[in-house]
Amino acid sequence: MTFVKPIAEADAVDKAVQAFSRIKEILDVDEVPEIFRYMGNSPPFVHDFFMNFRKFVLSAGKLDEKSKLLIAVAVAGQAGCQTFITYLSEFAAAKQVSQQELTDALAVGATNSMYNVLFKFRDIAGVEVFEGMPVGLRAHTFQSTLLSDETVELINLTLSDINACKPCTSAHVAKARSAGVSDEAIYEAIQCAATMIAGTQFLRSIGVG
Repeated sequence: MTFVKPIAEADAVDKAVQAFSRIKEILDVDEVPEIFRYMGNSPPFVHDFFMNFRKFVLSAGKLDEKSKLLIAVAVAGQAGCQTFITYLSEFAAAKQVSQQELTDALAVGATNSMYNVLFKFRDIAGVEVFEGMPVGLRAHTFQSTLLSDETVELINLTLSDINACKPCTSAHVAKARSAGVSDEAIYEAIQCAATMIAGTQFLRSIGVG
């Protein structure tokens, strides 16, 4: 059970007041979604988070909005934050992102994490013999979803970074660049993922998984 409750809009103070106003304006809603009212218990955090969320998740930049939403869902899945997955799923549906695409993003993320475990082990084990052993893990998921090759690589890249797998991160940066993804777009994907880590970690920290 969480020790932090979502605050009422009327009880918002300091920067939470401004953040709540912007949330309703940007999201075009009459009430602040519960997910942000939990964050409202820390006024500077909800203000910072929503500003980052708006810029790096909700707004097109070097990456389009759909790509960012799929990366965000994959990160929420990696973090095990069902609350954020549910929120993003509802939001994405209004942006013409299908349920299958969301599921595929989670599946790609899960498959990537499997590879991260193996390649991170090879990297830190300090035993060269493992480098010559076959990977032996199936990963047809990377080529068999509704997601574009570029989106798959960006999900793989961002989650490899989160999982601190150096060889996987380097490899996926190279693959993304080869697929025509600009360095600025790659960096924006990381900013999207970093924003989502902040949101999911806060919710999980207060017991709202």
